[in-house]
Amino acid sequence: MRAILQRVFSASVEVDGQLISKIGAGLLILLGIGEFDDPGKVLSMAKKISELRIFSDENGKMNLSVSQTQGEILLVSQFTLYANCTRGRRPDFTHAAKPIMAKNLCDTMQKELMALGLKVKTGVFGADMKVNMQGDGPVSIILEI
Repeated sequence: MRAILQRVFSASVEVDGQLISKIGAGLLILLGIGEFDDPGKVLSMAKKISELRIFSDENGKMNLSVSQTQGEILLVSQFTLYANCTRGRRPDFTHAAKPIMAKNLCDTMQKELMALGLKVKTGVFGADMKVNMQGDGPVSIILEI
């Protein structure tokens, strides 16, 4: 399981010109599910995301978590995080999870993050999404479990 966590002032997702989800300050999470991922990895990653200290405290130090700042989360599935570009010029996605499995684990991630007290909005699984964000920092963290 791979994720890119981007600290944002705001983020949104549009599908076919329609606004689907929008958040204020918090995290835009691009989530990739691999072929060998399972609900246990989802739980571990959700806990790590909720506790990761990547938000600034009153002294400007990265010392607070998204939970402590009451930040929002925009969770967007992105199978392209499993691109293998070692051979040729066309990415190979064979290690990305199949769509049914990936959707189930993405839904599980949303539920686990919400169970940890976070406000979570999502994109539309499998849709051609337009993701907009106003980065904060910028701070982008790659997380793999």
